[in-house]
Amino acid sequence: MKKHQLASFCVLMALSTAAVAEGQPDALVFPLTSPAIDAASWVLMDATTGQILTSGNPDERRNPASLTKLMTGYVVDRAIDQKRITRDDIVTVGKDAWAAGNPVFKGSSLMFLKPGEKVSVRDLSRGVIIDSGNDACVALADYVAGSQANFVTLMNQYVEKLGLSNTHFETVHGLDAPGQFTTARDLAKLSRAIISGEPDFYQMYSEKSLTWNGITQQNRNGLLWDKTLHVDGLKTGHTESAGFNIIASSVDGQRRLIAVIMGGKSPKGREEQARKLLTWGQSNFDTVQLFHAGKEIGHETVWYGNPHRISLGSDKDVFLALPRQDVQKVKAKYVIERKDLEAPIKLHEQVGTIQLVEGDKTLASYPLVALQPVEEAGIFTRISDYIKLKL
Repeated sequence: MKKHQLASFCVLMALSTAAVAEGQPDALVFPLTSPAIDAASWVLMDATTGQILTSGNPDERRNPASLTKLMTGYVVDRAIDQKRITRDDIVTVGKDAWAAGNPVFKGSSLMFLKPGEKVSVRDLSRGVIIDSGNDACVALADYVAGSQANFVTLMNQYVEKLGLSNTHFETVHGLDAPGQFTTARDLAKLSRAIISGEPDFYQMYSEKSLTWNGITQQNRNGLLWDKTLHVDGLKTGHTESAGFNIIASSVDGQRRLIAVIMGGKSPKGREEQARKLLTWGQSNFDTVQLFHAGKEIGHETVWYGNPHRISLGSDKDVFLALPRQDVQKVKAKYVIERKDLEAPIKLHEQVGTIQLVEGDKTLASYPLVALQPVEEAGIFTRISDYIKLKL
């Protein structure tokens, strides 16, 4: 096994209490004092890497309330991606989406649709996101899946695909229902998936108001009006059992953070707690690109090969969120897992690991791959290499 210190590569942190499983930088723990948050559970996530920067009770199962609508929107967006529907499709609103004919909607958030009304998928999606319209959720569910029950099945299928291990949905809108639950961590993961989806769909989460059937409603995410945080989404939610929930995402240059607050004390209180998390994250962390896909970080001899030398690196762009004060402290090295590299070697074949280290402690590791293929050389080169190895 060969180890190679990358002396010129010094971009990371030295944290004596940091720990991470191999290849899982989202498990890093930072010894920084995080803000006191007045809520039942919360998470602050770096959107680029998926790392949790701080949290409190992140896996406590709680009622999602209208944060359920994030999954409703996500399912609709996937149906558009799969070309099963388009944003310009016209939906005829059914009676089950009519608030006046549905007692369960009494006193809840609505887009104020009318039965028989013809509305585009785009406008219904805006009604879900901006107005938090339960009626719009039902109209979309019926159109995409034929019924609310079928749509809920799709929601839970995406729960599995996204690895949301503590989430289950029973409704398309989030009104209280037995067996419906999620967590702050799972909602952060879902939000990250939404943000990395179609840009024009995510743009709806930043819209501040919607007028429909003569009724203008403001987006309940008050942080959209905060001029310092640059918040452009995502959603609020509230029921008696859930408390006051909010997910807010802010952009600072090239960095994006996602704050999840569940079980806040009031509409303003949940915003203040999310603001604390976002401000703390922006002030204390940087998101650093460690490796560029396809860029050489080292090279090695390949015996019996043509060419004889191979470039090594990462086949993916690799980022890590780090405490700003420690960005320059941790070094990188790569380790070849074989005594000798021998041809043939395939393009992007893993030959070792890239390790981020503090002293003799490995903080994180990533695959080290071949950046070019190496074929077997001719007979004379192979004989020559055989003799050299034996000697």
